[in-house]
Amino acid sequence: MAIRFLVRCGQSTVHTHFWVMPWDAGIKVLKSDKYLMLVEAAQLDFLIKTKLMASLLMQRIAFMNGAQMVRFVKSVGMFSRVEVKSRVMFADDKWAYFEHSFFVNDIPHAQVWVKMKFKQGRITVNPVLLLGAFEREKPPFLQRWDDALAIPMIERP
Repeated sequence: MAIRFLVRCGQSTVHTHFWVMPWDAGIKVLKSDKYLMLVEAAQLDFLIKTKLMASLLMQRIAFMNGAQMVRFVKSVGMFSRVEVKSRVMFADDKWAYFEHSFFVNDIPHAQVWVKMKFKQGRITVNPVLLLGAFEREKPPFLQRWDDALAIPMIERP
């Protein structure tokens, strides 16, 4: 199957907004698992707004998350309007690394990184073909994350 160059959206930043409601919170702040749910929605919004989703659907290319990492900075309170800024930090021949930054009133509250790959059937599609080339090198912390993910799981008796 030939992959057509789809769109150069790799340098785009997409802004998505959410309201934190009582069913998203514990006693008074956003639950930790809800960050990942909001990131899923922000990631889809990124694909739609950059017009990548239509291209993926036309070519029957799916995407899957390989790993996610969250850094909490400050709690997000109930009834807060959260802005999530999504962008692709880097892409190599197998993975695209998304960064989703959470802000409330322009104050950073959290960051979520997602390691994502594109698949056409059983074939992994080179993200550079979809997102465009990244002229900068892979950030060192992403390499350390990959190194940590490469450590085999501990076998249990």
